[in-house]
Amino acid sequence: MTNPYHEANRKSWNSATERHQSHRPDLIEQISSGYNTLYAEDMALLGDIRGKSVVHLQCNNGLDTLSIAKHLGANITGVDISDYAIEVARQLSDACAIPARFVRSDIFDWFDTTEDRFDVVYTSYGAINWISDVVRWAKGIAHVLKPSGKFVMVEFHPGRNMLEQDFCVAYNYMGGIPEETPGVGDYVGNDYEGAFANPNPAYEFSYALSDIYNALVDAGLTITHFKEYPYINGWQPWPNMRHIGDRRYLQPEGIPNIPMMYSFAAVK
Repeated sequence: MTNPYHEANRKSWNSATERHQSHRPDLIEQISSGYNTLYAEDMALLGDIRGKSVVHLQCNNGLDTLSIAKHLGANITGVDISDYAIEVARQLSDACAIPARFVRSDIFDWFDTTEDRFDVVYTSYGAINWISDVVRWAKGIAHVLKPSGKFVMVEFHPGRNMLEQDFCVAYNYMGGIPEETPGVGDYVGNDYEGAFANPNPAYEFSYALSDIYNALVDAGLTITHFKEYPYINGWQPWPNMRHIGDRRYLQPEGIPNIPMMYSFAAVK
């Protein structure tokens, strides 16, 4: 059965991804020249995965997926709901001669139908907030992991996600309550003024760290790592953030220190 929230998000992501790609005319050249989009935190948690089977959930246009294949040597599969994103990912894989398999699917549908099992399941950066059921998500992860397989997650912190541009609390922290938004924005272009108007609304879901922790544990996974970070990787959610190197950003001057990202690792 089609999930109405996810279907709305598929349409919104199709529109947004086309916009995002307009800012990235040189991706083939960048990837072919050896550019690695992965962050140090992700690579450390993934560890030595050369020759191992890895699935990247909600892989978007496959940039990180291809970096996992090229720089970490994994046998990689990427899954994403956006038709446009998967089309771009396949084109990049072919053009850059980096072997990867990309599947266009709602991850819940994919969990229910795939017969593949993986050494590692990986997800990161702005993914879980598009998932309508964190319990089903965690059970799906456990389902596709091989025995002793590893789950790795690096995400934007739900505390940070509560705040609007003026740093006022505007969104829920927990409970997975659907929140209709005007649509996926142009975060690639750091569109603070809202120049891009997505024609398709989208739905986001707010999960507390405890929601995620309990879902993973209840699905049968053993948590082996948890960490919070005072900086954010690769994205400036607010203007005037301070770049501290390696594509990391701190809050603007005068803003109290808050957690900006978190990471989990777990084993089956």
